[in-house]
Amino acid sequence: MSASVGRVGVVGLGTMGAGIAEVLARGGHSVVGIEVNNDALQRGRDNLEKSTGRAVRRGRLSEEDKGAILGRIELATSFAGLAECDLVIEAVPERLDLKRRVFEELDKVCRPEAVLATNTSSLSVTEIAAATGRPEQIVGVHFFNPAPVMKLVEVIHTVLTRPEALIAVRELVEGLGKVAVTVGDRAGFIANRLLFGYLNQAAGMYEAGYATREDIDAAMKSTGLPMGPLTLMDLIGLDVSLEVCEAIYRETRDRRHAPAPILRHLVTAGLLGRKTGRGFYTYGEPEEAEERRAEAGGAPSVGVAGSGPLPVAVIQAAVRAGADVRFVAGDDDKVRAVRDAVGERVTGGTDLALLADRDLIVEAVAEDTAVKRSLLAAVDDVARKGAVLATTGATVPVIELAMATDRPQDVVGLHLPDPEGGLAELVSTVVTDPGTAERAAAYLTRLGKRPVRSADRAGFIVDALRMPYLGDAVRMLESGYADADAIDAAMTHGCGYPIGPIADLDRIGLDRVVEVLRALYTEYRDPAFAPAPLLDRLHTAGTSFR
Repeated sequence: MSASVGRVGVVGLGTMGAGIAEVLARGGHSVVGIEVNNDALQRGRDNLEKSTGRAVRRGRLSEEDKGAILGRIELATSFAGLAECDLVIEAVPERLDLKRRVFEELDKVCRPEAVLATNTSSLSVTEIAAATGRPEQIVGVHFFNPAPVMKLVEVIHTVLTRPEALIAVRELVEGLGKVAVTVGDRAGFIANRLLFGYLNQAAGMYEAGYATREDIDAAMKSTGLPMGPLTLMDLIGLDVSLEVCEAIYRETRDRRHAPAPILRHLVTAGLLGRKTGRGFYTYGEPEEAEERRAEAGGAPSVGVAGSGPLPVAVIQAAVRAGADVRFVAGDDDKVRAVRDAVGERVTGGTDLALLADRDLIVEAVAEDTAVKRSLLAAVDDVARKGAVLATTGATVPVIELAMATDRPQDVVGLHLPDPEGGLAELVSTVVTDPGTAERAAAYLTRLGKRPVRSADRAGFIVDALRMPYLGDAVRMLESGYADADAIDAAMTHGCGYPIGPIADLDRIGLDRVVEVLRALYTEYRDPAFAPAPLLDRLHTAGTSFR
């Protein structure tokens, strides 16, 4: 417990406010919870009972501890009860006018030395502080939902905040067992500024018909995220998502935060996500069945052209699925290297004629457009009629590669974001025959992959969403707003990401990130997709962020 903060007030006992009150009481603080009327106060009391009761059922609290926690929380409908608090945290809905009115009242009843904090997730703390006569005592303290579970708290200072007030709040947060990151007053702070650029882009991707909602969500879950972007927006609330995007866009004029039209339309229609039963998805009814698996049948015969880590991973996955696999490599040394990796039982050589009878032929050579086109033209000469030709090109339109053949209708893109994982992005061009795409999807399913359909656009689904998010993190780092540790902590502890963006950049490799971002910029001409100067410099130097 912070030595300078004992009694704490919480204004607003919705899900977030009640969660904050519970966290404070768990930490041993005396808490005063304030609501606007008795009905709202009862809802707040119910929120506290449900949350602590759930913890008891899950074995995380004893009944005795639950009683002690609730016993530390005093509930009232009058601001007068906050007069003796050392700190008051406002947690009312995300509306600037409402928050300013709350702070005007707090300024009247709270002691001059009391610190006043706002739990805003995106609004200007400075504008809220201006409603008081003590702006130097105002801080932001952004908890994440559910507050008793999520570890991150962003502590925000304005240009006027006294260091003593900031230190007192940070010590309080750390005393609660939370991870505190301290940043300046910018819309969205760290986590939401990075998260909502990605979420908004996913909404636009769905609206444009780039991919289905299910495929977008499945693709991003395959990267280790706890849920897909459209499911997450439904959980957050589409009204909240719209408000956050608008707040960040007002400040930055960054097109990545200009709300996707579908987001505004859903909110206007009152379709706000889980809380209303419908948003991007419909809730309260049986969920749509997972995309039908391919009809029963054996694994297809597979041919792989290439000798690096990607073709080896494709061969190994096909072998595990029981497929008859053959591979072709550029020379005898490369053939031996592949065979050493995949085993002697897999047939391989240097002659493309080995692939003549294959159902599925995967081109998986280096990311060089001229080499890929030349290889596909040669494969075209030997492949049987009706074979599916798949190219793993990731930074050039699939149609450009397909047109190197005399059968572009039989060519699809095949992108494996994680070659060892279960997801396969399946790309149809403007001339791909629907039957070819269906056969490709069936083949991939039989090979143990979950195919997600994507239009022929730079980055497909995963990289088109992931790489700009990583680029945003680099720009934030480059601006000096937050350091690498704070950025990574915000996304892992605040958003549940398995790895922070700066660490992820080093894991993926700066060369690949730069390559995809350049491809996105070439296609869309959006400055947000161009690699940040810092990223370009580190890539040129052949180094990393850490």
